[in-house]
Amino acid sequence: MNTVSVPITKLASGTPMPLIGYGTHPLRGEDAARAVTTALEVGYRSVDTATRYRNEDGVGEGVRRSGVDRGEVFLTTKLPPDAVGRERETLAQSLKSLRVDYVDLWLIHWPPGGSAGVKAWEAMIQAREEGLVRAIGVSNYSLRLLDVLHESTGVYPEVNQRQWSPVHFTNRMLRGCHDRGVVVGAHSPFRSARLDDPVLSAIAGRYGVSPRQVIVRWNVQHGVAVVPKSAHRERMAVNLAVDFTLTDDEMRTIDELSEVG
Repeated sequence: MNTVSVPITKLASGTPMPLIGYGTHPLRGEDAARAVTTALEVGYRSVDTATRYRNEDGVGEGVRRSGVDRGEVFLTTKLPPDAVGRERETLAQSLKSLRVDYVDLWLIHWPPGGSAGVKAWEAMIQAREEGLVRAIGVSNYSLRLLDVLHESTGVYPEVNQRQWSPVHFTNRMLRGCHDRGVVVGAHSPFRSARLDDPVLSAIAGRYGVSPRQVIVRWNVQHGVAVVPKSAHRERMAVNLAVDFTLTDDEMRTIDELSEVG
């Protein structure tokens, strides 16, 4: 079992969350179980799944096989938008599939019908109060929708997970979430990035690392919780090996790769 130092952020509820986690989509069944076991052996302590991924059973099995204590693993799952009105039943099924008593972070996977989903958010607040989840958040929300949830309930999401890479970087979203006490989460950090971009390649060359490692480090230095995905042990380990520090100029140069206005 590897011991890796992963940076931690503290969510609004006080829950500590690793800034580098393991993404499990689209793995299922035995593939998901093996991959999660391997990721935890490599040193990950955060695992990201969702009801819609249909792999919570495999993820839970992988956690058990790893031998890592449940309290050391930060588990995230997500409520599908079409489960609005059935939040309690959906969470109960997630806990049953994962075979755990609680999840560390529960997200609304997408704005339901383009709305903020206030009723779903109220159910999530209740679940947190009952100890079924430690922290709550959303995925793919705009700042306006975050504000609607706060205006309706007095509670901001603790995390807003979005498709996030140098191509998708927006300082307005990053600062807006920070000002609201919301941690930005990054899913699909490599899928949309141009890994052969000469800027990323040049920076990677200076540190003797890969462009993927540069992207992970860039997220970490922005305080963004990133969940890279790979089913291969070697690449899992490489994605965690980001104990170098980008300069302010390098951070700005990567920010400027954004295609978001």
